[in-house]
Amino acid sequence: MRDLSPAFAAFDAYNNQDPNQESIGNQKLSKETLYGLRMSIWLNRYDSNAPDQVKLAARSQHIGRWEMARDSFPMDRTGYLKWRSQLAIHHAKTAGEILTNLGYEEELIDKVKFLLQKKQLRQNEETQLLEDVIFLVFVEHYLEAFAAKHTDEKVIDIIAKTLKKVTARAIETSGSISVSERMGRLIGEAAKTL
Repeated sequence: MRDLSPAFAAFDAYNNQDPNQESIGNQKLSKETLYGLRMSIWLNRYDSNAPDQVKLAARSQHIGRWEMARDSFPMDRTGYLKWRSQLAIHHAKTAGEILTNLGYEEELIDKVKFLLQKKQLRQNEETQLLEDVIFLVFVEHYLEAFAAKHTDEKVIDIIAKTLKKVTARAIETSGSISVSERMGRLIGEAAKTL
């Protein structure tokens, strides 16, 4: 059985360089280290038998995200999509270099990079599994803060687009996550568009 702990430790150490901090209780963690931990926790809950490449991709999903600022791209839809595309390449390259330096095999590294670039979403089971976990982490930890900055219409639109990318199982699982009354209503409205 492959030991993934050196990779997890290296991903976390890299993400610890993130200057953006979040508080969890009395502890402060870098934003992307915390995100990686949340991804691992949700993946283990959702599919404890996930393959190694999915476990590695989940932990490194946002690796080095702060190194490519959103405002370094045009602040329109085209700029946003280009930023997301370039970020995926950056995550794949960074995770790939870390795994190579740790001596993991090339086949595994290629699979992790493939997943981090979200290739063959809806066709590839592992890419879909990663997308489902991203969604669950978003609902539990980030949706409320996102929604606080936007109108109901915008939030419904974003949730509806997100729901179209995930499986029925992920949507059903998200129902177990405690959300505010407003959020429950907006998720319900978005679900009607499916």
